[in-house]
Amino acid sequence: MQFDLMGVVFFVTGFAEVARLGDKPYLYTPFVHQHLIEEFTVKKSRKKTSGKSLRGRDFLSIDDLSPNEIMSIFHLAADIKAHRRKYRRVLEDRMMALIFEKPSLRTRTTFAVGIQQLGGDSLFLSPAEISLGKRESVYDVAKNLERMVDGIMVRTFGHDICVSLADHASIPVINGLTDLEHPCQAMADFFTLIETRKKLKKSKLSYIGDGNNVAHSLMLTAAKLGSTFFVATPEHYVPNREIVKRAHELAAKSGASIVITTDPIEAARDADMIYTDTWASMGQEAEAEKRRAVFAPYQVNRQLFSHAKKDAVFMHCLPAHRGEEVTDEIIDSGNSVVFQEAENRLHVQKAIMFSLLR
Repeated sequence: MQFDLMGVVFFVTGFAEVARLGDKPYLYTPFVHQHLIEEFTVKKSRKKTSGKSLRGRDFLSIDDLSPNEIMSIFHLAADIKAHRRKYRRVLEDRMMALIFEKPSLRTRTTFAVGIQQLGGDSLFLSPAEISLGKRESVYDVAKNLERMVDGIMVRTFGHDICVSLADHASIPVINGLTDLEHPCQAMADFFTLIETRKKLKKSKLSYIGDGNNVAHSLMLTAAKLGSTFFVATPEHYVPNREIVKRAHELAAKSGASIVITTDPIEAARDADMIYTDTWASMGQEAEAEKRRAVFAPYQVNRQLFSHAKKDAVFMHCLPAHRGEEVTDEIIDSGNSVVFQEAENRLHVQKAIMFSLLR
């Protein structure tokens, strides 16, 4: 079967690769394509803003993409995952600068491996080499790098640093994580939900824990794609007000439902997905002891997970603090897709890099 996606022709063949969800095998390749086609028909818009190519653009926030653009990246990621060799030279001679103000396993590995699998290469830049805004101004870093590389991925603390870098650089900038958002993670998470046969517009997706950057990006993605999304968090750890406001605005257009609650059982009840993250993010280590006491009722354990649907999936962006936000029996259960989710960072980010740098 052949279909046209925003000017790119894809071929869906009889090829199927067997993966596993818990103890059950499932076929991810044909299903992902067919599910994407059935649930989200990508329509070409007459408006220039909606039909604009992603080439040369920045990806700093989920809000930088329209629903159609999100789904087009998912289509591309599915094809890249199924046919890796087909894309092995599409970014030949392209160079990505990878700026890390925060350490990472998955972000560094998936971006470095991803650009190489697409035919390009990457340069790792640590705080010792750059120290954004301290050793050298963000403006000067942007103006130097735009003349030397083809794209920048930055993983830092303040979201304003990421925005400033994008404002001053003439090349694409990708947000690998800031304190406000983690858009690449959310994209991989929703792609994983599609792989696990969750119909996004009919599913209840629940995030239980700290109202942090991951919660923000998940919320915005759910609002864009028409999902029901619950966030359960202690009273003084709710998500950013502006993010919540924007999510409600987006939900009004897509038919999504965004619910903020302090009751973890309300969020878990009949959920199709339960997601959590560490209670103390990088830079919050001094609060760790206090947070452990406050968040204890929000631990994802067997009792809490029992309120979800039997086939609900458990998700976590990792690294996980086992015994704190989640117990071993849940993260290692047949409902857990955390490592599939981590792998999909690679495929989705390859689709993002290809879309922006080609």
